Amino acid sequence: MSELDPSELLPSERMRTQALEGAVTQIHRGHQYADDGDTFAIDGTTFEVTEVRERTLGDLTDEDAQAEGVDDLEGYRRMLERAHENFEWDDDSEIVLHRFERR
Repeated sequence: MSELDPSELLPSERMRTQALEGAVTQIHRGHQYADDGDTFAIDGTTFEVTEVRERTLGDLTDEDAQAEGVDDLEGYRRMLERAHENFEWDDDSEIVLHRFERR
């Protein structure tokens, strides 16, 4: 178990604020940035990574998008297109789920 820099897992200030508010409870990334049991702190509040597993973009649901602070899967797709230059959605693209909770 390691203590992470929250900006490594949650790259935007918006996501870190939403995690503090309880609106963001997971993030999917292109690579694994944490292990189960790792912790990170935002403004004195500690979070623990509770699940890390591989998935594909095609596995994602509206519920996943909502857990990442977006209204639905289409909004999530648009967010990825804005955040990543030349991004193209491919259902077979491998991603890594990082789920966390306030400790």
